[in-house]
Amino acid sequence: MTDIDALRAGDNRALARAITLLESTRAEDRRAAERVLQQAMPHTGGAIRVGVTGAPGVGKSTFIEAFGRHALADGRRMAVLTVDPSSSISGGSILGDKTRMETLAADARAFIRPSPAAQTLGGIARRTQEAMLLCEAAGFDLVLIETVGVGQSETMVAALTDIFVLILSPAAGDELQGMKRGIMESADIIVINKSDGDLAPRAAVTAAEVAGALALMKPRAPKWRAPVLRVSAAEKIGLEKVWQKIDAYYNLLKANGALQKKRGEQTRDWLWFEAGEQLLAELKKNSAVGDMMNRVAQQVGAGRTPAAAAARKLVATFMGAAK
Repeated sequence: MTDIDALRAGDNRALARAITLLESTRAEDRRAAERVLQQAMPHTGGAIRVGVTGAPGVGKSTFIEAFGRHALADGRRMAVLTVDPSSSISGGSILGDKTRMETLAADARAFIRPSPAAQTLGGIARRTQEAMLLCEAAGFDLVLIETVGVGQSETMVAALTDIFVLILSPAAGDELQGMKRGIMESADIIVINKSDGDLAPRAAVTAAEVAGALALMKPRAPKWRAPVLRVSAAEKIGLEKVWQKIDAYYNLLKANGALQKKRGEQTRDWLWFEAGEQLLAELKKNSAVGDMMNRVAQQVGAGRTPAAAAARKLVATFMGAAK
């Protein structure tokens, strides 16, 4: 049985091996990964793609595990692609999501894959989009992407998913003024986690404040204004409401043709992103560009040349060398 056959048969180990190929920087591994992807493409597109983001400490992993167990009990197969913070110095990452989602990780109907964010903009590992496609080919009908944090750049997760869930803490109402507008405008569903016990009253206030802020923003889609849901992942409270809203919004997108349009636009956006990444890699490898970089970097660093002008010289050098 080939890797793609094993993957299609639901072998999580084959899926893990395929994603490892995707993440490799070796040229031969990349070629092998592209072959696997090409074989997988006819079997993709059947999952609900959900992005989950939120500031550190709001309980994203606890929420995902509780929500995942709820989804599995409902007959779903769920894959979770988590993006771990990478050190800008060593390049290392924590990759601890399986230890934070122990129950979910132990279930054969679930698949959890942590990947280092490295230097990719938007808190998403560069190969997350391809890993998502492989998860769909493996038969998972729900794919969650958890990002490293929250901020303007984190909205890049919306370029991969059908539904974007923002998780806030019960004290988030105090932080609304400082919260990036982009992250709020990108949210399809907002979850106030830890809405239980002594925090329940504060969660109710926060939900009202967030709903008030959303009322001043343009809705994400016709006939849909992001709902604000109070949930306690630890106490398993409110999870059914989250799933109902995900299901309702997904069905709305399918019914009015917006899902197909949205995914088409996302594919084109990701194509441009990937082209830019590959061009940048070729630029850095070019020896003529390297020689020019040594000269212009000193000029830019000394304040004698604007960075934009220096960049144009680098591109011109690259184009000339490519002829």
